Amino acid sequence: MPRVSEAHLAARRQQIIEAATRCFVRNGFHQTSMQDVIKEAGLSVGAFYRYFSSKAELIKALAGEKIGTILGTVDQSLRQEPMPPLDEVLDEVLRQVDQNLTDDGPVRIAVQVWGEAVHDPEFGDLVAGIYSQVRESATALAARAQADGQLPRDADPSAIGATIFGLLQGYILQKVLLGHLDRAMYLEGVRALLGAGARQTGPRH
Repeated sequence: MPRVSEAHLAARRQQIIEAATRCFVRNGFHQTSMQDVIKEAGLSVGAFYRYFSSKAELIKALAGEKIGTILGTVDQSLRQEPMPPLDEVLDEVLRQVDQNLTDDGPVRIAVQVWGEAVHDPEFGDLVAGIYSQVRESATALAARAQADGQLPRDADPSAIGATIFGLLQGYILQKVLLGHLDRAMYLEGVRALLGAGARQTGPRH
């Protein structure tokens, strides 16, 4: 039997991830079974389980793909000399979130997974592992912005990184649960907070 090419394996894996995304968005994560995903992907049970053995593995693959895009944006900014303004980097990250928050967009699944992680240890570990990468990347971004003079010298990059991470999650929650949220308006609020922080760390009379 001829060997299956790496390109074919990658394409089949992507086919399954896209099928799972459609199922999760359409029916909800908890209500979607592995059989639902197999049917959506149009594969045999044996062919499917060659790639994924559980919903947790599917979510890890899906999240890794999307989080990788965000981490890539931050890494690219960190390599630039000088680094772009912090609010511009955040704008680009939120723009990517918007692209994946359409009615059938995969970011909507994030909120469902967060809920599942509260009472399922396997998903709790999965979510913690994925999002710790985002927070670490946000902390690196804060440290670089501080070194470039964009943030106060006495600020704690870890604290700012955790806050940036919270701003990202808050944006997703508001978009999913409350509906429309203008990105420009949201960033204007972020800029106001950054400005207030800079003023508060200045000389006091």
